[in-house]
Amino acid sequence: MPPFDMGLVQRGARLRRSPFYEAEQRHSPRGYTVYNHMLFPTNYLDFEAEYWHLLNHVTLWDVAVERCLEVSGRDGLRFAQLMTPRDLSACAVGQAKYVLICAPDGGILNDPVLTRMGENRFWFALASSDVLFYAKGLAARAGLDVELSEADVHPLQIQGPKARDVVRALFGEEILELKYYFFRETQVDGIPVVVTRTGWTSEIGYEVYLLDPSRGTALWEKILAAGAPYNIRPTGPSDIRRIEGGIFNWGADMTYEHNPFELGLERLVDCDMKGECVALDALRRIRDRGVNRRIAGIELDGDPFPALNFTKWPAQVRGQQVGPVTSAIYSPRLKKNIGYCWLPSELAVPGTSVTVTSEWGRRAATVTAMPFVDPLKRIPVLGAA
Repeated sequence: MPPFDMGLVQRGARLRRSPFYEAEQRHSPRGYTVYNHMLFPTNYLDFEAEYWHLLNHVTLWDVAVERCLEVSGRDGLRFAQLMTPRDLSACAVGQAKYVLICAPDGGILNDPVLTRMGENRFWFALASSDVLFYAKGLAARAGLDVELSEADVHPLQIQGPKARDVVRALFGEEILELKYYFFRETQVDGIPVVVTRTGWTSEIGYEVYLLDPSRGTALWEKILAAGAPYNIRPTGPSDIRRIEGGIFNWGADMTYEHNPFELGLERLVDCDMKGECVALDALRRIRDRGVNRRIAGIELDGDPFPALNFTKWPAQVRGQQVGPVTSAIYSPRLKKNIGYCWLPSELAVPGTSVTVTSEWGRRAATVTAMPFVDPLKRIPVLGAA
C-alpha cells in the first residue's frame, strides 16, 4: 500500500492562520506544521538552500505562532516573577530577556523571550505549549491583582547579515541604535509595530510584531519591498542554524521533565534574588545536590543526514542505553552531522564515544562542545564572527 497522504490531514478552523497567511501563499510554501494551535510554514525552498540564504543574505519568517502571553495589572511584575527564576528587577522597561518558565518542581514549562512593555506589563513570546492555562491556574492561587491574556500581536523575523539594511530601509537610520535584546514601538507607513533585536538564528536579526492584524498583508509586502535590493526571501525556520548555534527547541530537546541545570542554563536561575518565584526552592535543592544527566552536543559519523530527525533516536555507550538524541541534522558549512544527546552527567564530556541508532542506520558519534558555531555569540551581538 502507498504511504499515507499527509495532505488528507484535516485542517479545520480550530487551526488558526496568521495575518500573513494570504500574502505568503504567493510564494508557494512547501509545507506547514502546527505550532501553538496555528499553521506554521516550514519551508519554501529545500532546507539547505534556505540555510545558505540565511547565512549570506536576509530572510523573512512568519513566526506569528509565537503567541504572546500578556501579563498586566497592578501586580504584573510580581506575577511575572512568580513564573520565572530569572530576576526581572534587572530587566528595564524597553528591554527583553530570554527566560525560563518553571513549575514548582523546577521543570521547564517554556523558554520564551520576555519583553517588559511597562512597569507591570510583560509579553512572554511562547514556544508551543499551553502556558496561558498554567498561568491562569497560578493566578487563581496567587491572590494578586493581575490580568492575563493572549496579546493580539503577530511577529515576523528578519534574519541574516543584511537584516540591518532591511530594517534601516523600513524604519530609518535610528533603528540601528537599538541594542541587542531591546525593543522599540514604531510604525511602517501607519502600520503599528514593535521591533525587537532578537531572533532564533544566532545571526543578526530583528523581530517585527504587528499590532494591527488587519494589516498583515500590507506589512509583509512592505518588508519584501524594502528587502528586495538585499535579496530578501521568505523562508521557514532554520533547524540547521539553530542547532549550530546551540539553540534548544522546547518540546523536542527539553520538556517539563527537565530542569535548567541539566541544560546548562543555570545563568537563567537567580537563586539569591529577592523576588518570589514558585520554582526557586526546588531549583536551589537541585543546584545543591547536582544533576545526574545533561544534554550534550554530538558529532555523528557517516553520510550526511538528508533531513532533521523525525523521531528521537536511542543512544548507547558501551552497549548500555543512555538517552535519546533529540535533534540531529547535517551542517553544510561544518560538513558534519551534528545534534544533541541526553547523557548521564559523567558521560556528557567532550570525547565520549556514543553509538546512535538513527533513521538512516547506526552511527558512531562523539560528544563535543557546543555551540558548534560562534560559541561567544559574537555574530548576533556584534555582527562579526
